[in-house]
Amino acid sequence: MMVATARGTERQGYVQEGVQHMTDDGSFSVVLFSGTDDKLQAAAILAVGAAAMGRKVEIFLQYWALDAFRADRIMKDHGVAPEAGEEGLAAMRAQNKVHWTELFRQAKVLGDVQIHACADSMEMFHVTQDDLDPLVDGVWGVASFFMAADGPVTFI
Repeated sequence: MMVATARGTERQGYVQEGVQHMTDDGSFSVVLFSGTDDKLQAAAILAVGAAAMGRKVEIFLQYWALDAFRADRIMKDHGVAPEAGEEGLAAMRAQNKVHWTELFRQAKVLGDVQIHACADSMEMFHVTQDDLDPLVDGVWGVASFFMAADGPVTFI
């Protein structure tokens, strides 16, 4: 069955119990460079959704996002983006949702989800793979990320 997508194209897919499944989707590729909790949470939610739909997920950690994935800092409060302000911070805390790290773990259980640290950012921050949380699968250069990316890339 052909199913219309958000981009107005048609792809091969099927519907089972009211859920639309795509059979030829590419990967969901994200360059995650922000290290604030609101943006880390958003990326994790998107990763869970894509993994649940059977899409391969590639997360490439740069700069402040990489810093947030350090084993000794991953559970610390990373604040919110400046545009969220105090109201946004209060709203996030009031929701009392599952931490973004747990969502990434769930995404990995649901499907093919890979999280890689940017080699250049690691050098900049003087970080080794041993410094990173086990959620991080390895270290890639930019070329490796783009070779794995199948389709558009989302920047968060």
